Amino acid sequence: MLKISTRFHAGSVIVNDLSDPQNIRLALRPDNAAAFAQWFYFRLQGAAYQNCVMHFENAASAAYPEGWQDYQARASYDRQNWFCVPTSYENGVLTINHTPLSNSVYYAYFEPYSGEQHLNLLGDAQGSGLCQIDDLGSTVEGRDINLLTIGNQVESDLKIWITARQHPGETMAEWFVEGLLGRLLDPQDPTARALLDQATFYIVPNMNPDGAALGNLRTNAAGANLNREWENPTAERSPEVFYVREKMLETGVDLFLDIHGDESLPYIFVAGTEGVPTYNARIAALENRFKAAFAAASPDFQDEEGYPKAAPGQADLSWANNWVGNRFQCLSYTLEMPFKDNNNLPDDDFGWNGQRSLRLGEAVLSAVLAVLPDLR
Repeated sequence: MLKISTRFHAGSVIVNDLSDPQNIRLALRPDNAAAFAQWFYFRLQGAAYQNCVMHFENAASAAYPEGWQDYQARASYDRQNWFCVPTSYENGVLTINHTPLSNSVYYAYFEPYSGEQHLNLLGDAQGSGLCQIDDLGSTVEGRDINLLTIGNQVESDLKIWITARQHPGETMAEWFVEGLLGRLLDPQDPTARALLDQATFYIVPNMNPDGAALGNLRTNAAGANLNREWENPTAERSPEVFYVREKMLETGVDLFLDIHGDESLPYIFVAGTEGVPTYNARIAALENRFKAAFAAASPDFQDEEGYPKAAPGQADLSWANNWVGNRFQCLSYTLEMPFKDNNNLPDDDFGWNGQRSLRLGEAVLSAVLAVLPDLR
């Protein structure tokens, strides 16, 4: 007997009909308090060695329907090893066609990053002896907003801020932070040592713990898209941004990276602050130096494809990277990774995944080191 369940961290799907394994009718479930729908994560049981054809019948009304073109869903038997499964999009329906080799199998929009992994990440960072964990406040549903501080915390230090998972379904962002932290907290890594001689890092691995637990794509428990809240956040609607922004105003910011995933573009790229009022030649030069160093550190990164650049003075200051870059007149980037695969270095078996995101997080520290002398 077939069964689909979602009663676990980030679980999300609507089951319309489970009577026929070759015509399993599903629907994407929207965020708990908003209309965004694209994330799915569910467990299928009782289907070993049966050809299972799963149709997401409302895929055309997803937040980013263009994201389904050339997309492959992920599957896992143990929630540790994830792989691509045959997926197609036709006539507004997303279809997964897979014959599981075990009675229990998980399917997800992208490789998840669970609440337990998040807590383990915090514990491992604190256990290094180099990292301090602070509680900035609570989310709408009362979860912790944790800040990791790594460095000497002296006034002369450069202040490097990194945030991830404002959009909770973009789990590659926390995989990225895991890789970055692993390298930064390695006392034998010369890049990490050079960085921590001159800079203090402030890192928020998961900006949206409520949305992550609820299986949301883009919003927190109140329905707020956090990356549109930076100009005027409130402790009621967007406490995650409100408290992080308050801490930034206290410490100052010399470099900011906001880590994301993009549903449609199959590339790794960054979006800068060209459109903010304080943008100038110094920031432009820093941007170019950062991108060149990042490309040298990781062949996964490229600067040909990405978002259109905002016209001068036309940037949306409700976005994190624009608000921070403008307020602190600093190098500030949104960094995007794909849900699909990286067209520059495709992998048919695994696509873009957690481990590749992790490696990119390691590599970005080389780009940070390259611009460090000129951040002020």
